[in-house]
Amino acid sequence: MPDTLKHRKTSVNMRIMNESRPVANRPVQIRQTGQEFLFGVGGFDALTLVDKTPAATLKEGQKAFLNERLDRLFSVMNFATLPFYLGRYEPTEGSPDEARTIAAAEYFRSKGVKVKGHPLVWHTVCADWLMRYSNKEILEKLKRRIEREMTHFKGLIDIWDLINEVVIMPVFDKYDNAVTRVCKELGRVPMVKEVFDASRAANPSATLILNDFDLSEDYVALIDSCLQAGIPIDVIGIQSHQHQGYWGAEKTHKILDRYSKFGLPIHFTENTIISGDIMPEHIVDLNDWQVDAWPSTPEGEERQARELLEMYSILFAHPLVEAITAWSAVDGGWLKAPGGLLHEDNSVKPVFTELEKKIKGEWMTKVSLTTNASGELNFEGFRGSYELECDGKKAAFILDKKGGTITVGV
Repeated sequence: MPDTLKHRKTSVNMRIMNESRPVANRPVQIRQTGQEFLFGVGGFDALTLVDKTPAATLKEGQKAFLNERLDRLFSVMNFATLPFYLGRYEPTEGSPDEARTIAAAEYFRSKGVKVKGHPLVWHTVCADWLMRYSNKEILEKLKRRIEREMTHFKGLIDIWDLINEVVIMPVFDKYDNAVTRVCKELGRVPMVKEVFDASRAANPSATLILNDFDLSEDYVALIDSCLQAGIPIDVIGIQSHQHQGYWGAEKTHKILDRYSKFGLPIHFTENTIISGDIMPEHIVDLNDWQVDAWPSTPEGEERQARELLEMYSILFAHPLVEAITAWSAVDGGWLKAPGGLLHEDNSVKPVFTELEKKIKGEWMTKVSLTTNASGELNFEGFRGSYELECDGKKAAFILDKKGGTITVGV
């Protein structure tokens, strides 16, 4: 039977050395400690945890509660999204929420968790103060904002949902905002080019994502036009909020086929599968479904676990998919939807238990082998970080795409 996850693995010849001598004919335990693939979750709670302002100081019980939540989530996940919505990040011009956000990013780095910023340009949750400027001035301020964040966070955050929901951006009509004004004047592709050029200049090594919820042919056409214009898109971002029911395997494969034609990496940037009643079909904008309560149910939790595991398995098996982010860490996190991996009290839902079995069990490598007379062994494993133990001594190494021969000293 063919290995459908072969593309996630690397075969290597490993040479175990003790100083200059090969460790011959010895048992070796090899255990994977981290994934190359990015399994993410919204990490917004870290901002509350690290907030040092007097008005936001947490009581010990609250601090312990958030620490428990984040420790639980990131015992499995290795990727966190932090918010950069301009209207909240910089509600007053010149006073960005930089110190707290840096502290949150450093918190995740201390746990070995990669961080993504979301988003740098978006017409929603935009800053009202931009409205007093001309379109030309707005664009310049957006570019300066990009340069500031990408410079100040370089090394802490090098993955960005750079510009969000461009398909609808110039025709968005729910309320007036500065970003829609500029995009309407420039057009979609020139708008994308301006912000990508500014980002690339500020951090040439950053991973830049074009992100959208509109997964129709309009998004395909936008990506195609951007690439033809020479815009250096690194990753195609796909939002997959399934409040109106799980896509199912067929639609998931169809979406993957649609965006695979570009040959670019794909991130499922905002994924939601709910464990309560399904949102009515007639709702067009998910934000229009405002409810007092949206409870999770035992039947819904069983369904959520089954559906999410199927979707993750399909995505993990696809060679272009590099990341999946569960948007809501806990139930009620967005629009009160029961789309979390945990209940609001931090207790584990079935979906978390099943996902942990996959990520920490089935999709990680642990083997016991024996070196030959030359101190060598061969093995194949999922790419990521590893720990090797031989004769009570331990050493760390990385298994990446290169393969070949790895020399490890113990």
